[in-house]
Amino acid sequence: MPDIALVLLAGAVAGTMNAIGGGGTFVALPALVAAGLPPVAANAASTVALAPGAVASAWVYRRELAPVGETSVSALTAISVTGGALGAVLLLVLPSASFGAAVPWLLAFATLVLAYGRRVSRALSTATGRSAEARMSSRAVLVAQFLLAVYGGYFGGAIGIMLLAVWSIGLGLDTAASNPMRIAQVSAVNLSATALFLVASDALRTPLVVATMLAGGVAGGIAGAHLARRLPARLLRGTILTIAVTMTVLYFLRGTRAG
Repeated sequence: MPDIALVLLAGAVAGTMNAIGGGGTFVALPALVAAGLPPVAANAASTVALAPGAVASAWVYRRELAPVGETSVSALTAISVTGGALGAVLLLVLPSASFGAAVPWLLAFATLVLAYGRRVSRALSTATGRSAEARMSSRAVLVAQFLLAVYGGYFGGAIGIMLLAVWSIGLGLDTAASNPMRIAQVSAVNLSATALFLVASDALRTPLVVATMLAGGVAGGIAGAHLARRLPARLLRGTILTIAVTMTVLYFLRGTRAG
């Protein structure tokens, strides 16, 4: 029972974090490992358990979705689904040690871009005389989305933070205004990866644990989405950046201890 209570709480916290700024995997994954799942199975199970929460958050935002630059919602979603599926396949067939070692550095890069991306974008616009939209074409947006979707299907940690970072520096998009689209794309990636994990992994070896985290994730996802809609733009950006910094520090600390 203590393990189940921990998993339920972790699911609720992770779902809320994903709805507000991302990073829920860092809460969900250790909780599942503590409940007895091997790391790879726990990684797959966390994706399966948190996917419905992401969908619930996306449903709350369904009327607020907008194109990313010149890239339509449907095109971006199709790329997210394709990349998420490929990332899930890679998780099932490749060792995770080398990619896991790169995760803290990817997070550090994303955090720096989130913190200074808008300033860099304005500086580049001034220097080149072109707007951010003119610098990153629709094709470039789709390529970046595919690579991040593969990462999301493979590991998933802070993919939402990285999406916001790319959109911020590449297109000059406001973090708060982009949040609905971030949630929708993370949802597409997770659903695609979940479909493969359900049939080709050990994600359901402990169905009670997964179902418990799923319930917590849905509740947290709905609550977090409503909360994010009510937060002022400046506070939401600050919250997302705080989550990004925290996730980066924790991943570096985990890597140091593992070493």
